[in-house]
Amino acid sequence: MRHLFLKIRIHPVFWIVVGIGLFTGHFWEVCTIVFIVFIHECGHGISALIFGWHVESIQLLPFGGVAKVDNHVDKPAYQELIVTISGPIQHLWLPLVSYLLLNTGVWNSENHQLFLFYNKMILVFNLLPIWPLDGGKILRIILQKYLPFMKAYTWTLLLSCLQLGCLSTFVLLNFPFTLNYFVISGFILISIYRDWIERRFIFIRFLLSKWNNTVGTKKVRTRYIQGNLSIVKALHLLYKSSQSRYRIMGMSHNEINEIEERDILNAYFNGQYNGKTLNDIKNGVVT
Repeated sequence: MRHLFLKIRIHPVFWIVVGIGLFTGHFWEVCTIVFIVFIHECGHGISALIFGWHVESIQLLPFGGVAKVDNHVDKPAYQELIVTISGPIQHLWLPLVSYLLLNTGVWNSENHQLFLFYNKMILVFNLLPIWPLDGGKILRIILQKYLPFMKAYTWTLLLSCLQLGCLSTFVLLNFPFTLNYFVISGFILISIYRDWIERRFIFIRFLLSKWNNTVGTKKVRTRYIQGNLSIVKALHLLYKSSQSRYRIMGMSHNEINEIEERDILNAYFNGQYNGKTLNDIKNGVVT
Protein backbone atom coordinates (compact mmCIF):
# COMPACT_ATOMS: atom_id res chain seq x y z
CA MET A 1 0.00 0.00 0.00
CA ARG A 2 2.84 2.38 0.85
CA HIS A 3 4.36 1.59 -2.56
CA LEU A 4 1.07 2.64 -4.17
CA PHE A 5 0.91 5.95 -2.29
CA LEU A 6 4.38 6.87 -3.54
CA LYS A 7 3.09 6.65 -7.11
CA ILE A 8 0.28 9.16 -6.63
CA ARG A 9 0.67 12.35 -8.65
CA ILE A 10 -1.62 15.38 -8.63
CA HIS A 11 -2.39 16.73 -12.10
CA PRO A 12 -2.15 20.53 -12.62
CA VAL A 13 -5.82 20.60 -13.66
CA PHE A 14 -6.69 19.29 -10.21
CA TRP A 15 -4.85 22.19 -8.57
CA ILE A 16 -6.66 24.66 -10.83
CA VAL A 17 -10.05 23.34 -9.72
CA VAL A 18 -8.92 23.31 -6.08
CA GLY A 19 -7.66 26.88 -6.44
CA ILE A 20 -10.98 28.03 -7.88
CA GLY A 21 -12.79 26.39 -4.97
CA LEU A 22 -10.60 28.02 -2.34
CA PHE A 23 -10.72 31.41 -4.05
CA THR A 24 -14.52 31.35 -4.04
CA GLY A 25 -14.67 30.32 -0.37
CA HIS A 26 -15.65 26.67 -0.82
CA PHE A 27 -13.11 25.10 1.55
CA TRP A 28 -15.25 22.15 2.65
CA GLU A 29 -16.24 21.41 -0.93
CA VAL A 30 -12.55 21.24 -1.89
CA CYS A 31 -11.72 18.92 1.02
CA THR A 32 -14.67 16.70 0.14
CA ILE A 33 -13.65 16.41 -3.52
CA VAL A 34 -10.02 15.66 -2.61
CA PHE A 35 -11.06 12.86 -0.25
CA ILE A 36 -13.54 11.29 -2.68
CA VAL A 37 -11.10 11.40 -5.60
CA PHE A 38 -8.35 9.92 -3.44
CA ILE A 39 -10.51 6.94 -2.40
CA HIS A 40 -11.66 6.52 -6.01
CA GLU A 41 -8.09 6.20 -7.25
CA CYS A 42 -7.08 3.87 -4.45
CA GLY A 43 -9.75 1.51 -5.77
CA HIS A 44 -8.14 1.51 -9.22
CA GLY A 45 -4.61 1.20 -7.90
CA ILE A 46 -5.21 -1.61 -5.41
CA SER A 47 -7.11 -3.76 -7.92
CA ALA A 48 -4.34 -3.22 -10.49
CA LEU A 49 -1.70 -4.35 -7.99
CA ILE A 50 -3.77 -7.42 -7.09
CA PHE A 51 -3.62 -8.50 -10.75
CA GLY A 52 0.13 -7.90 -10.78
CA TRP A 53 0.03 -4.88 -13.08
CA HIS A 54 2.96 -2.52 -13.03
CA VAL A 55 1.45 0.81 -12.02
CA GLU A 56 3.69 3.63 -13.21
CA SER A 57 1.72 6.41 -11.56
CA ILE A 58 -1.73 7.49 -10.44
CA GLN A 59 -2.76 10.99 -11.44
CA LEU A 60 -5.48 12.64 -9.38
CA LEU A 61 -7.98 14.60 -11.46
CA PRO A 62 -11.13 16.50 -10.48
CA PHE A 63 -13.38 13.78 -11.94
CA GLY A 64 -11.38 10.80 -10.67
CA GLY A 65 -7.94 10.05 -11.99
CA VAL A 66 -5.80 8.11 -14.42
CA ALA A 67 -3.85 5.03 -13.43
CA LYS A 68 -0.94 4.69 -15.85
CA VAL A 69 0.17 1.10 -16.37
CA ASP A 70 3.08 -0.19 -18.42
CA ASN A 71 0.93 -1.62 -21.22
CA HIS A 72 -2.85 -2.01 -21.06
CA VAL A 73 -3.21 -3.59 -24.50
CA ASP A 74 -1.94 -6.99 -23.33
CA LYS A 75 -4.20 -7.22 -20.27
CA PRO A 76 -7.21 -9.60 -20.33
CA ALA A 77 -10.54 -7.85 -20.78
CA TYR A 78 -11.92 -9.09 -17.46
CA GLN A 79 -8.94 -7.60 -15.59
CA GLU A 80 -9.32 -4.29 -17.44
CA LEU A 81 -13.01 -4.22 -16.54
CA ILE A 82 -12.45 -5.00 -12.85
CA VAL A 83 -9.68 -2.42 -12.51
CA THR A 84 -11.86 0.16 -14.29
CA ILE A 85 -14.97 -0.35 -12.15
CA SER A 86 -12.98 -0.61 -8.92
CA GLY A 87 -12.89 3.19 -8.80
CA PRO A 88 -16.63 3.83 -9.18
CA ILE A 89 -17.44 1.00 -6.75
CA GLN A 90 -15.85 3.00 -3.93
CA HIS A 91 -18.62 5.56 -4.26
CA LEU A 92 -21.16 2.98 -3.08
CA TRP A 93 -19.81 2.70 0.47
CA LEU A 94 -18.58 6.27 0.94
CA PRO A 95 -22.07 7.61 1.88
CA LEU A 96 -22.07 5.17 4.82
CA VAL A 97 -18.85 6.72 6.13
CA SER A 98 -20.41 10.17 5.97
CA TYR A 99 -23.52 8.92 7.74
CA LEU A 100 -21.47 7.37 10.56
CA LEU A 101 -19.59 10.65 11.01
CA LEU A 102 -22.88 12.36 11.84
CA ASN A 103 -22.69 10.86 15.33
CA THR A 104 -19.17 12.14 16.06
CA GLY A 105 -19.94 15.83 16.48
CA VAL A 106 -17.44 16.91 13.81
CA TRP A 107 -19.82 16.32 10.90
CA ASN A 108 -23.20 17.99 10.62
CA SER A 109 -26.18 17.44 8.34
CA GLU A 110 -25.02 20.13 5.92
CA ASN A 111 -21.62 18.44 5.56
CA HIS A 112 -23.37 15.12 5.00
CA GLN A 113 -25.61 16.45 2.24
CA LEU A 114 -22.64 18.15 0.60
CA PHE A 115 -20.67 14.92 0.71
CA LEU A 116 -23.53 12.95 -0.84
CA PHE A 117 -23.90 15.53 -3.62
CA TYR A 118 -20.24 15.51 -4.65
CA ASN A 119 -19.97 11.75 -4.28
CA LYS A 120 -22.87 11.26 -6.67
CA MET A 121 -21.69 14.00 -9.05
CA ILE A 122 -18.17 12.55 -9.38
CA LEU A 123 -19.58 9.03 -9.81
CA VAL A 124 -22.10 9.99 -12.50
CA PHE A 125 -19.63 12.18 -14.39
CA ASN A 126 -16.95 9.49 -14.24
CA LEU A 127 -19.30 6.90 -15.72
CA LEU A 128 -20.09 9.00 -18.79
CA PRO A 129 -19.01 7.04 -21.91
CA ILE A 130 -16.29 9.58 -22.71
CA TRP A 131 -12.60 8.71 -22.93
CA PRO A 132 -10.54 8.78 -20.67
CA LEU A 133 -13.27 8.62 -18.01
CA ASP A 134 -14.04 5.19 -16.56
CA GLY A 135 -17.21 5.12 -18.65
CA GLY A 136 -15.11 5.67 -21.78
CA LYS A 137 -12.83 2.80 -20.79
CA ILE A 138 -15.83 0.54 -20.29
CA LEU A 139 -17.08 1.61 -23.73
CA ARG A 140 -13.72 0.61 -25.26
CA ILE A 141 -13.76 -2.77 -23.49
CA ILE A 142 -17.26 -3.49 -24.83
CA LEU A 143 -16.40 -2.39 -28.38
CA GLN A 144 -13.24 -4.53 -28.35
CA LYS A 145 -15.37 -7.59 -27.72
CA TYR A 146 -17.28 -7.10 -30.98
CA LEU A 147 -14.92 -5.07 -33.19
CA PRO A 148 -11.29 -5.38 -34.29
CA PHE A 149 -8.88 -3.67 -31.89
CA MET A 150 -8.04 -0.68 -34.07
CA LYS A 151 -11.64 -0.03 -35.08
CA ALA A 152 -12.82 -0.27 -31.46
CA TYR A 153 -10.12 2.13 -30.29
CA THR A 154 -10.86 4.60 -33.09
CA TRP A 155 -14.61 4.49 -32.49
CA THR A 156 -14.07 5.01 -28.76
CA LEU A 157 -12.22 8.26 -29.43
CA LEU A 158 -14.68 9.47 -32.07
CA LEU A 159 -17.77 8.71 -29.96
CA SER A 160 -16.10 10.32 -26.95
CA CYS A 161 -15.42 13.49 -28.91
CA LEU A 162 -19.02 13.59 -30.16
CA GLN A 163 -20.50 13.02 -26.71
CA LEU A 164 -18.18 15.58 -25.12
CA GLY A 165 -19.31 18.11 -27.73
CA CYS A 166 -22.99 17.41 -27.00
CA LEU A 167 -22.44 17.60 -23.24
CA SER A 168 -20.45 20.84 -23.50
CA THR A 169 -23.16 22.41 -25.67
CA PHE A 170 -25.80 21.48 -23.10
CA VAL A 171 -23.72 22.90 -20.23
CA LEU A 172 -22.94 26.08 -22.17
CA LEU A 173 -26.62 26.71 -22.91
CA ASN A 174 -27.88 25.93 -19.42
CA PHE A 175 -24.94 26.66 -17.09
CA PRO A 176 -22.71 29.13 -18.99
CA PHE A 177 -20.66 30.15 -15.95
CA THR A 178 -19.57 26.67 -14.84
CA LEU A 179 -15.83 27.31 -15.03
CA ASN A 180 -14.79 24.03 -13.41
CA TYR A 181 -16.58 22.00 -16.06
CA PHE A 182 -14.84 23.74 -18.95
CA VAL A 183 -11.44 23.29 -17.30
CA ILE A 184 -12.13 19.57 -16.95
CA SER A 185 -13.62 19.23 -20.44
CA GLY A 186 -10.57 20.99 -21.86
CA PHE A 187 -8.34 18.38 -20.26
CA ILE A 188 -10.55 15.58 -21.61
CA LEU A 189 -10.43 17.05 -25.13
CA ILE A 190 -6.63 17.28 -24.98
CA SER A 191 -6.47 13.65 -23.80
CA ILE A 192 -8.67 12.50 -26.68
CA TYR A 193 -6.57 14.44 -29.19
CA ARG A 194 -3.30 13.07 -27.77
CA ASP A 195 -4.56 9.49 -27.90
CA TRP A 196 -5.83 10.05 -31.44
CA ILE A 197 -2.35 11.15 -32.51
CA GLU A 198 -0.79 8.16 -30.74
CA ARG A 199 -3.33 5.56 -31.89
CA ARG A 200 -0.97 3.99 -34.44
CA PHE A 201 1.69 3.60 -31.77
CA ILE A 202 -0.91 1.92 -29.53
CA PHE A 203 -1.79 -0.35 -32.45
CA ILE A 204 1.86 -1.42 -32.85
CA ARG A 205 2.00 -2.26 -29.15
CA PHE A 206 -1.14 -4.34 -29.59
CA LEU A 207 0.40 -6.21 -32.52
CA LEU A 208 3.55 -6.85 -30.47
CA SER A 209 1.48 -8.26 -27.63
CA LYS A 210 -0.30 -10.51 -30.12
CA TRP A 211 2.99 -11.59 -31.69
CA ASN A 212 4.48 -12.35 -28.26
CA ASN A 213 1.25 -14.10 -27.31
CA THR A 214 0.82 -12.06 -24.14
CA VAL A 215 -2.89 -11.37 -24.66
CA GLY A 216 -3.61 -14.98 -23.73
CA THR A 217 -6.95 -15.56 -25.47
CA LYS A 218 -7.88 -19.03 -26.74
CA LYS A 219 -11.07 -18.10 -28.60
CA VAL A 220 -10.70 -18.38 -32.38
CA ARG A 221 -12.68 -16.22 -34.79
CA THR A 222 -12.82 -17.31 -38.45
CA ARG A 223 -13.19 -14.67 -41.16
CA TYR A 224 -13.90 -15.30 -44.85
CA ILE A 225 -11.92 -12.88 -46.98
CA GLN A 226 -10.40 -12.43 -50.43
CA GLY A 227 -6.85 -13.62 -50.98
CA ASN A 228 -5.82 -10.29 -52.50
CA LEU A 229 -6.36 -8.53 -49.17
CA SER A 230 -3.14 -6.78 -48.16
CA ILE A 231 -1.27 -7.89 -45.07
CA VAL A 232 -1.58 -4.41 -43.59
CA LYS A 233 -5.37 -4.43 -43.95
CA ALA A 234 -5.51 -7.94 -42.52
CA LEU A 235 -3.70 -6.71 -39.41
CA HIS A 236 -6.44 -4.13 -38.88
CA LEU A 237 -8.94 -6.99 -38.66
CA LEU A 238 -7.29 -8.53 -35.59
CA TYR A 239 -9.33 -8.73 -32.40
CA LYS A 240 -8.06 -8.40 -28.87
CA SER A 241 -10.77 -10.70 -27.54
CA SER A 242 -9.90 -13.61 -29.84
CA GLN A 243 -7.41 -15.09 -32.27
CA SER A 244 -8.16 -14.65 -35.96
CA ARG A 245 -8.17 -17.30 -38.64
CA TYR A 246 -8.53 -16.17 -42.25
CA ARG A 247 -10.27 -18.47 -44.70
CA ILE A 248 -9.62 -17.42 -48.28
CA MET A 249 -12.72 -17.55 -50.46
CA GLY A 250 -12.82 -18.93 -53.99
CA MET A 251 -10.33 -21.78 -53.47
CA SER A 252 -10.93 -25.47 -54.04
CA HIS A 253 -11.10 -27.88 -51.11
CA ASN A 254 -7.83 -29.48 -52.21
CA GLU A 255 -5.87 -26.30 -51.57
CA ILE A 256 -4.79 -24.86 -48.24
CA ASN A 257 -7.22 -22.01 -47.71
CA GLU A 258 -6.62 -21.01 -44.10
CA ILE A 259 -4.09 -18.55 -42.74
CA GLU A 260 -3.50 -18.03 -39.02
CA GLU A 261 -2.98 -14.59 -37.52
CA ARG A 262 0.47 -15.76 -36.43
CA ASP A 263 1.54 -16.06 -40.08
CA ILE A 264 0.43 -12.48 -40.77
CA LEU A 265 2.19 -11.16 -37.67
CA ASN A 266 5.39 -12.98 -38.63
CA ALA A 267 5.27 -11.42 -42.09
CA TYR A 268 4.77 -7.96 -40.60
CA PHE A 269 7.50 -8.08 -37.99
CA ASN A 270 9.91 -9.75 -40.40
CA GLY A 271 9.49 -6.73 -42.68
CA GLN A 272 7.85 -8.70 -45.51
CA TYR A 273 4.52 -6.94 -45.65
CA ASN A 274 4.99 -3.98 -48.01
CA GLY A 275 2.73 -4.51 -51.01
CA LYS A 276 2.12 -8.16 -50.06
CA THR A 277 -1.20 -9.95 -49.77
CA LEU A 278 -2.57 -13.02 -48.02
CA ASN A 279 -2.10 -14.96 -51.26
CA ASP A 280 1.63 -14.28 -50.95
CA ILE A 281 1.62 -15.89 -47.50
CA LYS A 282 -0.38 -18.86 -48.78
CA ASN A 283 1.93 -19.37 -51.76
CA GLY A 284 5.08 -19.13 -49.63
CA VAL A 285 6.28 -15.86 -51.14
CA VAL A 286 6.17 -14.37 -47.63
CA THR A 287 7.26 -16.37 -44.59
